[in-house]
Amino acid sequence: MMQDEKVPLWRDSRVIKIVGQAVVLAMVIAAIAFLGNNLVNNFQRLNLTFGFNFLDRSTSFGISNPPIEFSPTDPYIRALLIGLLNSLRVMFFGIIIATILGITVGISRLSDNWLVRNLAFAYVEILRNTPLLLQLFFWYFAVFLQLPRIDRPLVVGNLLFLTNRGLDVPWFITSGQTWLTLGCIVGCILLGILAWNKRIKAVEQGQNPQLWVWLLAGSAIATILLFIFGIDWAVPQLQNNSITGGLNLSPEFATLLVGLGIYTAAFIAEVVRAGIQSVSQGQWEAAKALGLNSSTMMQLVIFPQALRVMIPPLTSEFLNLAKNSSLAIAIGYSDIYAIGNTISNQTGKAVEVLLIIMLTYLTINLIISLVMNRFNSLVQLKER
Repeated sequence: MMQDEKVPLWRDSRVIKIVGQAVVLAMVIAAIAFLGNNLVNNFQRLNLTFGFNFLDRSTSFGISNPPIEFSPTDPYIRALLIGLLNSLRVMFFGIIIATILGITVGISRLSDNWLVRNLAFAYVEILRNTPLLLQLFFWYFAVFLQLPRIDRPLVVGNLLFLTNRGLDVPWFITSGQTWLTLGCIVGCILLGILAWNKRIKAVEQGQNPQLWVWLLAGSAIATILLFIFGIDWAVPQLQNNSITGGLNLSPEFATLLVGLGIYTAAFIAEVVRAGIQSVSQGQWEAAKALGLNSSTMMQLVIFPQALRVMIPPLTSEFLNLAKNSSLAIAIGYSDIYAIGNTISNQTGKAVEVLLIIMLTYLTINLIISLVMNRFNSLVQLKER
């Protein structure tokens, strides 16, 4: 019996793969070593030192509308913390606004109503095809800075005050009543989620979901009433050409929030439209055969299936919104990039500050990806 001929090492596919990976890894290490050595040589040539000990030094500059207390004598690390908080609140509320508006516009793109469908089409095409920076300038200079002066504010329902200094809105007072009400609101929301799931299961099993519908409606009404009447609110008031009480949203924050939300919503709308159209026609016909109306059909049949296609591109849009928030420096909003740029100019620690900003955005985006990937795994079909 003849023995199998031994394959030479240079023709063995397993050896070739290992050698190829080793070569690529060596090239990456060599590139990193080259860049690191170049950085060290440049630091030595300029008589600079690498380190983060500057974070404990006083800032000597102020920050407008900080979310926490801040003074020019505070250290740089506290200034960066304020920049991080400012970035996070823009990202958080921007994602919420963009998602709600994007889903609404995306569904409207498929509406049977000619006017609604074409208005949604115009919204998407105009906003997707103009630069975000240009849109931010429009909202800032043409809208928010053109609002009335503080001595002649635009008042909405004696609750909202619009001026060229920003938007003043009611804000809750941290009291025992407020915390108790917030706890009750969380309970109502959890009850509503339970009722929603039970309603879906009842419809799938051919049972009457009326009880769960009433429970869902009751929890929603209770949440709204508790939010309006249960929380201890501080309402803004105009006194001596100044507005006291409530929460002031600066024009820069409002510009960034509105600009990012509306811009990203145009992309999310197309993701939603594509996801809905990816559902097979048989699912639409089956839902209609069951006698479901358009709203129920979208909630229980079409949209849950579309989510399986929508989540990955939605993740990309959320990540883009988080990264695009760095354009805040163009309109003077004190996010972590703008504050980091000021610190870099003052201390000369450009490399250290750049590393902090890069790691911050990397961490935020990895957290967003982790959450969305987890959500994506929950909506996918489970193999049996």
